Amino acid sequence: MTLFEHPFVAAGSDRSPAGDTGRLIQMITGYMLTQVVRTAAELRIADHLHPHGATAAQVAEAGSLHPDATFRFLRTCASLGLATSHGNTFTSTPLLATLRTDTPNSLRDLALWGGTESHWLPWGRLTDAIRTGTNQTHATLGAPISDWLQSRPKDAEIFTDAMTAMTGDLAHKLVDVVDLEDVGVAVDIGGAAGNLVQTLMQRHPGLAGVVLDLPRVAADARASAVRFGVADRFSFVGGDFFEGVPPGDVHLLKFILHDWDDDACVRILRNCRKALRPGGHVLVMELLVDDTQEPGLASLMDLNMMALTAGRERSTEEFASVFQRAGLELVEVTPSASMVSVLKAVPG
Repeated sequence: MTLFEHPFVAAGSDRSPAGDTGRLIQMITGYMLTQVVRTAAELRIADHLHPHGATAAQVAEAGSLHPDATFRFLRTCASLGLATSHGNTFTSTPLLATLRTDTPNSLRDLALWGGTESHWLPWGRLTDAIRTGTNQTHATLGAPISDWLQSRPKDAEIFTDAMTAMTGDLAHKLVDVVDLEDVGVAVDIGGAAGNLVQTLMQRHPGLAGVVLDLPRVAADARASAVRFGVADRFSFVGGDFFEGVPPGDVHLLKFILHDWDDDACVRILRNCRKALRPGGHVLVMELLVDDTQEPGLASLMDLNMMALTAGRERSTEEFASVFQRAGLELVEVTPSASMVSVLKAVPG
């Protein structure tokens, strides 16, 4: 299962009442699974069990944990397919190995982010979000999520690392369907460490890449460019995309617009249109909610936006309307190997 497939697996293969009951119980207890995975990530259980396994006592000693509590936790991990047990020894499964700190495309940072206060608490008030139509970050965190993160450097670091982890495998799937053969400069708007534009730069040796984001991620972005081998063609601009964006032949917006309401999206897109070089275009990369019954992450992410932000996931038609208000025209929608689509817009 990839990051953008349906997250729930049916408890039974039939549609019998027992099967439906089992599946619903799995949904009801889903919050428990979130915290098991987050805790496994935080305690580096995958690292402790790699490569030959360890006893609960050994894991407890390595992590300065309570021995009995550690055994009970590892037993639960085994019941969920995260580990196997042989006598007193627990061994990591390939599923748990995705949380290792030394593996490419590790999901550890994403697991830490999914169970943090910034998501956990607003989701606990989803009912209020639906009743009022407003996000619940101020009610639970005391501030909009962006302000909350700025006041908590550690949580901000987890968020940035999670976005980088989410982009890793996804970037290659998106790059496969993006044609930038004749593009000179690509600007990644709100691109964090820059994995998307840097992956594009690897594919296109003549492409120069720019990331616009908050100054606090500058060091991460420049270090990432070195790892990607594109530092000589990469630059970082600290700034606010509501105030303006750097000039470029193409502006990339991956998972940016879904954070904001329509008016804010129009402001961002107008800044992009203004900064586009002649013949340039905008590429928006988002989940689409065109089919209300399509299984997948889009509808759940729409609720995530409802609980945490003023944004939403949008349909193709809704994106076209936002583009039009910003002086852009939607000319192409391209699906990728993930559930994320690429929407191309040009000045109208």
